[in-house]
Amino acid sequence: MANKVQVLDPPRAIRWLTGQEKDDGQPEFGGWLWRYDLAPLGPSETEITLTYDWSAVPQSLREYIQFPPFGPEHLTNSLHHLTELVSGG
Repeated sequence: MANKVQVLDPPRAIRWLTGQEKDDGQPEFGGWLWRYDLAPLGPSETEITLTYDWSAVPQSLREYIQFPPFGPEHLTNSLHHLTELVSGG
């Protein structure tokens, strides 16, 4: 797995491209973006919005990937993982 951060605006947003390493060890990005937007709701509460955009995925890859590529449970797991990282638990 390879990730390339495109937006880093602490503590409000992070956006990254995902891909994978090619056989030569160089990263190759497939056109999909992930983004967390964070909005404080209080001293110990934050609203998090997770979005992903696959619109830049080339047609040649779309032939092998069923859309949507992830179910709601994957997105929920991603948000739970972010919570664990932020809270240290």
